[in-house]
Amino acid sequence: MLRDRRGCRAVAGGKRDMKTARSHRCQPRRCPAPAPRPGSPGGSCSRRGGRPAGPGGSCSPGPASPARPRPGHPERAAKRPRCSRCAGSACPSRLPAPALPAVALPAASPPGTSLCLLRSEGPRPARGTSPAPGTGSSPPTASSAPAGPAHRSAAGGADWRSAAALGLGAAMAARPGAGAGAGAGPGPAPGLALALLLLLPPLPLLAGAGDARQEAAVRALARRLLGPRAAAVALSVEAALAAGGPDTYRLRSPPGAAVAVAVTGSSGVAAAAGLYRYLRDFCGCHLSWSGAQLRLPDPLPRLRTEIRASAPGRYRYYQNACTQSYSYAWWDWARWEREIDWMALSGINLAPAFAGQEAAWQRVYRSLGLNQSEIDGYFTGPAFLAWNRMGNLHGWAGPLPPAWHLKQLYLQYRIVERMRSLGMITVLPAFAGHVPQGVLRVFPHVNATRLGGWSHFDCTYSCTYLLDPEDPMFQVIGTLFLKELIKEFGTDHIYSADTFNEMTPLFSDPAYLSRVSNAVFRSMTGADPEALWLMQGWLFQHQPDFWQPAQVRALLHGVPLGRMIVLDLFAESKPVYQWTESFYGQPFIWCMLHNFGGNHGLFGTVEAINHGPFAARRFPNSTMVGTGLVPEGIEQNDMVYELMNELGWRQEPLDLPSWVTRYAERRYGAPNAAAASAWRLLLRSVYNCTGVCVNHNRSPLVRRPSLHMDTELWYNASDVYEAWRLLLSAGVELGSSPTFRYDLVDVTRQAAQQLVSNYYLSIRQAFQNHALPELLTAGGVLVYDLLPELDSLLSSHSLFLLGRWLESARAVATSDQEAEQYELNARNQVTLWGPSGNILDYANKQLGGLVLDYYGVRWSLFVSALVESLNSGSPFHQDQFNQAVFQVERGFVYNKKRYPAVPAGDTLEISRKLFLKYYPSTLRRSRAGPA
Repeated sequence: MLRDRRGCRAVAGGKRDMKTARSHRCQPRRCPAPAPRPGSPGGSCSRRGGRPAGPGGSCSPGPASPARPRPGHPERAAKRPRCSRCAGSACPSRLPAPALPAVALPAASPPGTSLCLLRSEGPRPARGTSPAPGTGSSPPTASSAPAGPAHRSAAGGADWRSAAALGLGAAMAARPGAGAGAGAGPGPAPGLALALLLLLPPLPLLAGAGDARQEAAVRALARRLLGPRAAAVALSVEAALAAGGPDTYRLRSPPGAAVAVAVTGSSGVAAAAGLYRYLRDFCGCHLSWSGAQLRLPDPLPRLRTEIRASAPGRYRYYQNACTQSYSYAWWDWARWEREIDWMALSGINLAPAFAGQEAAWQRVYRSLGLNQSEIDGYFTGPAFLAWNRMGNLHGWAGPLPPAWHLKQLYLQYRIVERMRSLGMITVLPAFAGHVPQGVLRVFPHVNATRLGGWSHFDCTYSCTYLLDPEDPMFQVIGTLFLKELIKEFGTDHIYSADTFNEMTPLFSDPAYLSRVSNAVFRSMTGADPEALWLMQGWLFQHQPDFWQPAQVRALLHGVPLGRMIVLDLFAESKPVYQWTESFYGQPFIWCMLHNFGGNHGLFGTVEAINHGPFAARRFPNSTMVGTGLVPEGIEQNDMVYELMNELGWRQEPLDLPSWVTRYAERRYGAPNAAAASAWRLLLRSVYNCTGVCVNHNRSPLVRRPSLHMDTELWYNASDVYEAWRLLLSAGVELGSSPTFRYDLVDVTRQAAQQLVSNYYLSIRQAFQNHALPELLTAGGVLVYDLLPELDSLLSSHSLFLLGRWLESARAVATSDQEAEQYELNARNQVTLWGPSGNILDYANKQLGGLVLDYYGVRWSLFVSALVESLNSGSPFHQDQFNQAVFQVERGFVYNKKRYPAVPAGDTLEISRKLFLKYYPSTLRRSRAGPA
């Protein structure tokens, strides 16, 4: 219930002052549960045309009704298949009636409860795949992979079953003081965490259908990748290869066999990783976001000895919650298919599958009684859904058109089917406690509090309502949502939820924090008793003043030990496991965040990622269970991700200079001394940030101009200029390589970014010295030559085009109105990030079209304002300039200019022209020291 400052009185309509919500707390006044209605659990029901009177009811079948396909499910039969887990009444897969009936609230499994007890309810459907579109929870057929609404069968050896982690949870929870509601109890005793990890039950050695399905999937991947040459590679999946341990692959050349190499993996993912190991190390091939180099030798090389490799940890995780919006927002299935292929070849076996969840939420909200306008007012536009899902935003750039839900739903079917067919574990979203305001209208006595604003947004689009963890509706809504997802897509028993992402909790009391995490977990187990919670650990390092050890321990121990996996999200720079005693006993994944906002800019912390995971495994009582890649945006800095993926299968650090030399050769398909030297220079400089490093491009190029801009670098700028020269010299031999052309654009772009900083410093110094001629010279070169030349360079490559980003957004639309909305979403995200520049330039990109028409116009206005200030003798006022430049920024978002999605110009010629024009001056500046 919402109360005002004057007493425990409900505020009409659920509205009240935000400060009141944060400063005043009243004991909840519970409303009596309504009497059971016909068609609701606990009451009698009647069928009309074979359907229950209420969505939450269950009763004997009535007369059949004509087929009524749900939107987005044209092939759904008239009678929905009954849940295979139900033997009669109160089917848990049904949604409740709009008016809340009496509901038996789910409870967490008792600490120490074994899996066999959890499964004592009877046979469970096979775990394995998502249902086919529209089939709900229908049983598997001979022509389809095994499917079920609540259980996925072990598919070969890659089935990193949540049972393993649950076994750890049962053992840990058996300790006194552990488990749900344990609060800030003691952490594991010395040596206990490692011992408990060793108690993880071995992976089931299942063969047959699971292996065959994954084997077929990885063979299909090889055909997509290699075409007819895939016939020279034998691929197989044998779960027994792992012997119950981590993923394993084996490479060998059978004597006298027609195939050059036989690759066997304990899972589809392991076999794909083994295939890429062979292509990379023995065929000199390379695969990345920016392109592939797959010039195979003929014949394929044979191996002299057998090679066998096992991953050092159970999980190789991929994706950040923000990646869903910064990179995946406009993807179609063709792009997703390429990404999943890359994931499998990289050995990734754990990843979220978040598409289509808004369709499930819409069903749940409507079943609860919310109207469509309330739902539309809650969802954000597609480019901002990541922050709607984490409770940071609502309504901004929305609503979501009906066609969006339909297309995302079908995309999700294909994503989860392909990922699972390769042996990957899919992570589904779960309820974190945030609700639309409409819930307060339908249930006026609900106990909810409005959180504060997020990241410069006011309550127009922020200040989400958070349910009290002890309010009955927390479990009702959370369980309903997860049951709806499981019914549609099946489950692998791992779920993601982030309640306090960059938002301060209402109270710092450890008991409250423990209740919140326990409520989230119970809402998962209410739908899936085998649930395991995957949580991003970003909040702990983002707000360290709030998240002191007692608060961290309480939040983590609100969940039975072993039933949560924490992503140590920024471990390469700010590891949390070190000051939380390995997350106080909860398993964690050592993650490389690397990128913020999908910014362009050469960056890496190669020494940290080369040694960090191994140090984390050696940490006293370490509960580390894997490594992860969690960039906010992708399609940048390929080298860093290739390195991290390889480290996910290594037992010790790499020799980085030797590794990067081989990397350059594989990437371009031929050895070249100049290119190798360029990469070694980049490795020791721009890719080797040490200490606390944040890859959030703050170059003056991509920031709103002012007289107080940061130009500091963590590396020697001359190394980038020299690498630029070396790459250009290699252009004669390597110029036909697509990956070489991409790298030439990227390194030239980095050099130009440094040049912008140099000219900015000249502009600032000239203004401060009242030197108008010098100001005009430096400003003129920047605005009228350097930025147009940079824009021309970027426009010569398809992956650096603004038009590609905008046209991909428009392509998702089914009408002109949708196309305009999606384009506005796409433009706003990379510029203003909000209605009034709330997170201005956070997601900045260096794209052809954006540099000239957005950044260039801003710089022109800035230089003009400084010139006018000197001419008139009046001071420069930053506030006035900000107001004027905001009109330029907003104008770009709404100007509707169409940008080409096809590159124009020759990359090598444009880069050479820039080099000849600016390289001599860069040498003079760099000899004087970094900017």
